[in-house]
Amino acid sequence: ETSPRLPAPTNVEIYSHNFQSLLRWSPVPVENGSVLYTAQYRTGFYEEWSGMGCAQTPQTQCGFPPEVSRRRWTVLLRLRAELGALTSPWVHTPPFVVDRNTTLGPPRVKSVSVSPGSLLISLSPPFAPEPGDPLQYLVSYWENTTSATVTKLNESKTLFQIGNLKESTLYCFSVQVQLKIYSGHLLQGEQSDPECHRTALS
Repeated sequence: ETSPRLPAPTNVEIYSHNFQSLLRWSPVPVENGSVLYTAQYRTGFYEEWSGMGCAQTPQTQCGFPPEVSRRRWTVLLRLRAELGALTSPWVHTPPFVVDRNTTLGPPRVKSVSVSPGSLLISLSPPFAPEPGDPLQYLVSYWENTTSATVTKLNESKTLFQIGNLKESTLYCFSVQVQLKIYSGHLLQGEQSDPECHRTALS
């Protein structure tokens, strides 16, 4: 007689946004009893698996603990289901590097000051930059007419001016971040929703 097998979790994936990462998966369906899950990690250098703080959890996701969130590390994860004495086979994720595989959200527009010929924009980044992060803002702006010609500015500071504008005219802009990581790879963030402001009348 073969012993009953517990199926492994499916749709196992790493979700990473603004350098915050978690492992998530679909629940394993069983007739009775509640399935628990255990996740483990190891870094590219070590053969040994360590706990992620998610051992025998009923949840279907597990946040990365700080020691796994180091941005440049290559991390391997594995997950299995457990029901009483039964355990499923381990499901392994492909190698993951937070620096390369995270999605960057849009920056937040804190304030916009209008004058006749310019807009002064203040932003805050979508994540807390580490010292020395070469973070840049790509600003697209256009006059709100039928044929919008988009002009792009590249700024490394969070307060900057869009100049040479017509007075009493509606202009729209959208911003995204760009971060050059150590390998020379460029992470491009998501675009912010367009925001429109009318310049002042002199």
